[in-house]
Amino acid sequence: MKLATISGGETRSQTSVFIFWQMVWIALIVCGLISATACLIFGLNQTNMNDVFVFGLWISFDMSIIALGAGAFFTGFLTYIAGKRELRSILNLAVTIGFICYSGAVAVLGIEIGQPIRSWFLMWHANPHSMLTEVAFCITCYLIVLCIEMLPTVLENRHLNQIPEFHFFAHHLHEIMFVFAATGAFLSFFHQGSLGGMFGVLQAKPFVGRPMFSIWPTTFFLFILSAMASGPFLTLIILGIIEKFGRKRLVTLEAKQILAKIAARILAAYVLLKIADTIIWAIKLAPAAGFHFADFYRSAPYGWWTLVVEIGLLGILPAVLLNIDRFRAHYPLLMLGGTMVCAGVVFNRFVTGVVALSIPVLPFESFHFYLPSWQEVGVVLGFFGYAGLVLSLAYRYLPIFPDERKLNTDRIHAGVNN
Repeated sequence: MKLATISGGETRSQTSVFIFWQMVWIALIVCGLISATACLIFGLNQTNMNDVFVFGLWISFDMSIIALGAGAFFTGFLTYIAGKRELRSILNLAVTIGFICYSGAVAVLGIEIGQPIRSWFLMWHANPHSMLTEVAFCITCYLIVLCIEMLPTVLENRHLNQIPEFHFFAHHLHEIMFVFAATGAFLSFFHQGSLGGMFGVLQAKPFVGRPMFSIWPTTFFLFILSAMASGPFLTLIILGIIEKFGRKRLVTLEAKQILAKIAARILAAYVLLKIADTIIWAIKLAPAAGFHFADFYRSAPYGWWTLVVEIGLLGILPAVLLNIDRFRAHYPLLMLGGTMVCAGVVFNRFVTGVVALSIPVLPFESFHFYLPSWQEVGVVLGFFGYAGLVLSLAYRYLPIFPDERKLNTDRIHAGVNN
């Protein structure tokens, strides 16, 4: 296949192949737009949300992609604040993924609230006693920070970079990027935690209600740790997919291993605290609320298997494996472990946002199963289309991998078939 020289001299696929590839993502975006239009015109009765499932698919999906987008703030913190300069080769990709996740989450939230033109009410008529106010404020501000962090990469496009003013601005913006990295880490730290804290303070829902540590429930800290653990692994998974299809090295092995090792340590801490939190809830909090631990798992469809899958299969297992050096050194196994971590966070957000709030607290109430409407699924598919489109454009036209040319030139000189 002929290759085109596009981004800073690096080779990319032929234009015709690229256009066909983009049509797939555009089709998903169209599906999302149709679903969103139906919800905005006819109302949220197009969804299957009701008094039992007050959040539905969208809120658990939003919380999942916000957690998985945490690789941006955490990688930026490690690079600029913790001094891990080796991560510079993967930082642009992490920021791009973070921008996609957060901008997509804001777009989905615009559909979820039913009247997005009134979203500014969150700021103008803020409720200072609500954790959602802090979440909305921090997510909005952090999305602005991500746009600023993306700006130098956009301006370094080979055509835009020829404009002296753009080149000068991008160069000097890099020099103060540590300020935005620190600001992003602060904002992301608190809104990740407040998303979990929002559920932890719901004492009327004993499945999610948790004890307070200072002014925050324990879910505040668990959400932060799970995001810090899963975000870097999503970045590594997407990197592995791009390298596989592009058949070239894009990031140094050292950067991959450093990021994976740090994320694995945080994952282990999260799993240990999650187990401790679950035990305390089972033997102390649930009985104090008048429930037995087994009451929450007494009926299908959300039975004991949810606990086994979340903590055992998608928690303890990857935490143990990813903290073994030999396991992480084998990249396919690293991607497998990372996939389990990301799946575990998605499952945790689903259990917290959908299952936990639907579990009956009165003896005459029944367990229910949530099945999203096609409009809800369509909006989610629209996000995947948006993510694929933006990531493809960034890979083709922006220098998101600063070491790409050097790594592949070294391979050619070493006689490696690329």
